[in-house]
Amino acid sequence: MKVVLRQDVEKLGEAGSVQNVSNGYARNYLIPQGLAVVATAGELKTAAHNQAVKDRKVLRQEQQLQSLADKISGQKLSFTARAGEQGRLFGSVTAADIAEQLSRNIGEEIDRRKVMLNEPIRQTGTHTVAIHLVGRLRPEITVTVESDRQDEKENAAETAERLGGIPNEEAQEANAAAEEAGV
Repeated sequence: MKVVLRQDVEKLGEAGSVQNVSNGYARNYLIPQGLAVVATAGELKTAAHNQAVKDRKVLRQEQQLQSLADKISGQKLSFTARAGEQGRLFGSVTAADIAEQLSRNIGEEIDRRKVMLNEPIRQTGTHTVAIHLVGRLRPEITVTVESDRQDEKENAAETAERLGGIPNEEAQEANAAAEEAGV
């Protein structure tokens, strides 16, 4: 049975699309819930008109947001977080963190829901993240997550070397920090 969806239905389609579903699914679930109507000639014509209006609206929004997409495209964001030996973060870098830093960099507000992350970033390294502005406008940015643990080791080792054989409190503290960091 052909139906026109009135609302988005997960794993079936978006509102306004024409779908071919089993008779029972349409009669017992979709139509009574108000999620769809039977695809008559009038409904098909209305759905086609609504789709054309929606396409024009998305195209207009894409043109308006193109300059923002150009600003976002190619941005490189860097985060420092505590991580274990294997590069696994003790926390995570979330879409909200990325949106906040990106907003600061470009000077325009980016909603966290536009950052397309299936799950938060929990591993050090370089990650490519898409920002869904509207329609097909999805600029990509590069997110680099580094461990602050290495910085602690390097700083402790440099301080210990710099203070070498000087017997004072600062040198002793630096040597203790270097030993604690595992250097």
